[in-house]
Amino acid sequence: MQAARAYFDQLNHAYNAVHRAKEELFWSTYMATSEDAEGFARAETAYKNFISDPQALQQTRAHLARLSGHSPTSAEAGEHAALLHGLRGWLALFEANIIDNDEGRALMQDLIAAEAALFAKKRGLEIRHINERGESEVASLSMLATNAASNPVEAQRRSSFEGMQAIEHWVLANGFLDLVKLRNRLARALGFGNYFELKLRKNERMAPQQLMAILDDFVARTQAAQQRAHADLASKHGLQALQPWNLRFYSAGDVVRRMDEYMPFSAALRRWVESFKRLGIQYRGASLQLDLLERPGKYQNGFCHSPVPCYVNERGEWVAAAVNFTATAKPDQLGSGLRGINTLFHEGGHAAHMSNVAQNAPCFAQEFAPTSMAYAETQSMFCDSLLNDADWLKRYARNAAGEAMPEDLIQARIASSQPLRAFEERSIAVVPYFEAALYALSDAELTAEAVLNLARATELRVLGVLSPRPMLAIPHLLNQESAASYQGYLLAHMAVYQTRAFFLREQGYLCDNPLIGPALRQHYWLPGNSIDHDATLRSLTGEGFSARYLAEACNASVDEAWAQAQACMAAAAQRGQTALTPADDLAAHIRLVHGAELIADNSGGDEAMCQAFEAWVARRFPSLPETVPAP
Repeated sequence: MQAARAYFDQLNHAYNAVHRAKEELFWSTYMATSEDAEGFARAETAYKNFISDPQALQQTRAHLARLSGHSPTSAEAGEHAALLHGLRGWLALFEANIIDNDEGRALMQDLIAAEAALFAKKRGLEIRHINERGESEVASLSMLATNAASNPVEAQRRSSFEGMQAIEHWVLANGFLDLVKLRNRLARALGFGNYFELKLRKNERMAPQQLMAILDDFVARTQAAQQRAHADLASKHGLQALQPWNLRFYSAGDVVRRMDEYMPFSAALRRWVESFKRLGIQYRGASLQLDLLERPGKYQNGFCHSPVPCYVNERGEWVAAAVNFTATAKPDQLGSGLRGINTLFHEGGHAAHMSNVAQNAPCFAQEFAPTSMAYAETQSMFCDSLLNDADWLKRYARNAAGEAMPEDLIQARIASSQPLRAFEERSIAVVPYFEAALYALSDAELTAEAVLNLARATELRVLGVLSPRPMLAIPHLLNQESAASYQGYLLAHMAVYQTRAFFLREQGYLCDNPLIGPALRQHYWLPGNSIDHDATLRSLTGEGFSARYLAEACNASVDEAWAQAQACMAAAAQRGQTALTPADDLAAHIRLVHGAELIADNSGGDEAMCQAFEAWVARRFPSLPETVPAP
């Protein structure tokens, strides 16, 4: 057993070194604090070589075989079981990432270099639109989406949509088609039909036909609700309301504008901290680094990565996680507060998961294959789902005068959002439908015109209209870790509503429920990827994966949703709110940065951090109203 122990410990330490080097360069290049694209490509190659090493796979299998054939003494039994468990985790990682031939390894290096080159070029891309003040400005993807949804002037909304279309054309002209070809060549070299099949089988352990059956079933269940919503919009505002630059604006009406004063960006940090504390969520000593505001060159989508995966080391010591997460908020833009807090809850949910995996190797806590994307996104999307709940809005959403969001505004939000619930979920489904068809194209068929036509045809088939977010403007399609993985979001949403239904059935409420954090930690987070997604759901809810809870939520009428919201708010008022005490602690070391600038940290306490962050935002954006803490 000594040889197996030495090998296992060496794997843990070697992985930590190569993983951290890659992740630190990932952060600095994606945050535009470094231009070392070549260094990142080298670190990414070293990491990929480690997790796809055929020799490591063979050695792991050999050690497992010897351990399985060894009959331990009673004194050895604990260590023997732990080694078997840990090495099986490494076996799963190597099997999920193995590249067992020279052609595949060469293609992976070509792919890493091509992605790095595309990313370096894209950092210099400047897309312009017309903002709400009638000014032409350079806009990030987040700014384009927000302006397209909330600007009252149609021509200005359309300028943002056309900006997203410009991203599509730029991507197609600057190497994306070559990436698709390289990915497919890699997949074929590894024995798969195409890259979409490779990613689906590796990440979700699912065959393409299984996924398509789930998607087709969900689309069928929600077809009537989507058609009803589109017909109602056209009836109220004319067919022009279904244009992609109008659909979100007309569906929301003036709700986003009216909500804005109750959801200021400067308050987002405080509301995240306080809400997660009351949920009983803790980070077990993790170091969290948050970069929340947009700036030139920064990656234009929120993400959460963990440079240091948590685990229990060979001495029985807890190795706390280090986690980075980001948003692209623009505090002086309408709707930025709502988008900012959504990112904090979403990425903060990822970080909670990544900080609580308590196994004996870092392979169980890292966020890539064999970790299921659907499993990972269940953790984050459960947390951000709470922001849509009437009792959370009534309790936490407050304006500068400290006044709570009025119930008529909460009702208006439900009236505007509930009809489009089916459309929003199908807006996730449309991406895997497109990517499955994209990677099925031959190299000869992969032309810019053909891919654009495929994108538009897929949008029309699944959504009934052109998507307000053009397909090829979605940044996930460009990076090999997230490409061909978007289905994980829809599978996760199904699990989220199954999880919500369990807590509502068992405890009657979600907002500020202190039992939620401990339950998620025990059933969802502690095992990491040592068990599959379905097993985590069975552990907590007592039933396997089910899509029916999400379909029921999508198909509810506005009246049904409002009745549920009223009951939810009444029950919350009767319960009251628990006051936070010094014992309520996230157990995290938090740093807020803006590139290389430190904005605030919690070394002097969470309250001091929140005040420092709010003061920094006020100085940087002096036209914004002051923040009033929720009671």
